[in-house]
Amino acid sequence: MPRRVSLPGASELFRPTERPPATEEPTDGDSVDETVAAADAAAEQSGRGSGRVRHDEKITVYVSSDELVALERARLTLRAEHGMAVDRGRIVREAISAAIADLADRGAGSDLVRRLSQP
Repeated sequence: MPRRVSLPGASELFRPTERPPATEEPTDGDSVDETVAAADAAAEQSGRGSGRVRHDEKITVYVSSDELVALERARLTLRAEHGMAVDRGRIVREAISAAIADLADRGAGSDLVRRLSQP
């Protein structure tokens, strides 16, 4: 007599994953704008990217092959010459953080405005 194997159902395979508890829940009086402003202020104060933590949000960025090679070379340089084992995502998050901080500090004179203004 053949044995039947019990397999998990779709509800068990596709169950929602648990999210870590939020550090600060918005109250009924808080608007989304106030919550976003508070998060922006915290990021601006630290002046750093989020580093190596679990991220709940994701974006897709398309880059040229030359940009990808340059990013990988930067990662390898950080590892070989500076002893820093970081992934490409962390480099990108730090670059975003630096660009946003520069924009907040220098406004129209920031590198981001200058670079995006070029044709």
